[in-house]
Amino acid sequence: MIPTLGEIHFVFAIDTQGYTIAIVGWFIVFLALVILVMIFTNIPNLIYYKSKKAQRVEKRTALKTEIGSDDYHISNEVSAAIAMSINLFFSEQHDEESNIITIKHVGRRYSPWSSKIYGIGNWPKN
Repeated sequence: MIPTLGEIHFVFAIDTQGYTIAIVGWFIVFLALVILVMIFTNIPNLIYYKSKKAQRVEKRTALKTEIGSDDYHISNEVSAAIAMSINLFFSEQHDEESNIITIKHVGRRYSPWSSKIYGIGNWPKN
């Protein structure tokens, strides 16, 4: 059966609509992905908007207060104790070692799991 000219024209019309639908579909999918990426990257900013705003207000009020008040004063003895504890903490992290490497040969016990005599090549005789 030989197709007529009208049938061939109908097939090409469907084919161009298929390409159009495929291109529009891909465009919609990629556009949706871009929108989702933008939403997910901005969600933390939206969640913490109020807390960041409150922090800005706190900073403004803190700058207005006097910094040299007695609440922020640390005595010299306390500073020395903190410095000494930090020094002791960091000095104890690394132990002094002799830098000598010793290699000892350890004898292994016999295990039939690693024995070659029980390999696949040795089939039992019937």
